[in-house]
Amino acid sequence: MKVEIYSDVVCPWCYIGHIRFARAVERYRAKGGEVEVELRPFQLDPSAESTGAPLLEWAAAKFGGVERAEQMFGHVTTTAAGDGLEMDFGHAVHANTFDAHRLVRLAGEQGKGEEALYRLFAAHFTDGLDVGSREVLAKIAAELGVEADLDGQDGVSAVREELSRARALGVGSVPLFLFEGQFAVSGAQPEDALFAALEEVAQRTGQAPAERAGGEACDDDGYCAV
Repeated sequence: MKVEIYSDVVCPWCYIGHIRFARAVERYRAKGGEVEVELRPFQLDPSAESTGAPLLEWAAAKFGGVERAEQMFGHVTTTAAGDGLEMDFGHAVHANTFDAHRLVRLAGEQGKGEEALYRLFAAHFTDGLDVGSREVLAKIAAELGVEADLDGQDGVSAVREELSRARALGVGSVPLFLFEGQFAVSGAQPEDALFAALEEVAQRTGQAPAERAGGEACDDDGYCAV
């Protein structure tokens, strides 16, 4: 079964969603199922500038003050902890993620796409690193043993094409899991729901498209539901 996952490396629900889906896939494979995962890029804020500005400062300006931003971050931090993830929004940096997606793409070509994605999630949410900085990304690439010339044009056209494809498909919030190109599951739904989706799609492949919605997600306005 082919599953395409649209996500952004600065989307907290994407980090949670990927972790939950990975666990669901482990269960599905344990039953003899086969899953091929393809990572697809999505930018919550394509116009973002990587200036090293604190994420809290940006969120406060966008969502109506520090109190509102802290409320949003507090909810997702608590949820993430329940999934074994540490998120430190107090040190997170607002960043443009285009080059980070290039790194994931290039790492994927070298068999390390998911490893790169998870490292970028941790870099942003736990380590307080600027994932829009090419210097930071170069260090991560070296750490992973990935060859990536981010000062050149490596991966630029491929990522642009995939971002355009996401827009053409109408992807407006992430994470989004697209099964066999036709069955969509949106949001960081519980592991059990994602496992059920794997089983359902296995049974329904070739039938009319089905969509299961309602999980928590981040939309292309940069908003993350509380």
